[in-house]
Amino acid sequence: MKPTISIDTPCLFITAVSKDRLPVFQTDAMKHITCEAIDEARTSCGFLLFAYVLMPDHIHLLTDSPHKPSKVLQFIKGIVGHRAIDYLKAHNYESSLRKLQHEDWKRNHRYSLWQHDSDVFSVTSESMFMQKVNYIHLSSARRFGREPG
Repeated sequence: MKPTISIDTPCLFITAVSKDRLPVFQTDAMKHITCEAIDEARTSCGFLLFAYVLMPDHIHLLTDSPHKPSKVLQFIKGIVGHRAIDYLKAHNYESSLRKLQHEDWKRNHRYSLWQHDSDVFSVTSESMFMQKVNYIHLSSARRFGREPG
């Protein structure tokens, strides 16, 4: 049976922005950590990942929606945030950690990689799905100064 995209079975186009739009996804190490963490979130939460792109200060992802959007976001932002902050702590990147520091909130967390709000858009048709895939691919090409071919 061919999977369908509809109002009843939408996909999710997610945009998550780093705290204060800090360019946290620029180094090869942070890109690698983030990609691995996204894959960990995918397998832990059980969602399909169709496309994604890392931009300097945000990420775009296109997933299915086997759970509520808030749960998918919780896995993505939680695992990526933990892995990135653990990396910064392990390598003593104190200046980067200070930029991510906030007043203690929620279970005494001192750092936050993400802004509180994220955009989650329901994708309810194949044409909208392809529009989002193309947007992600074009974002990647523009980031590296290449015109898509």
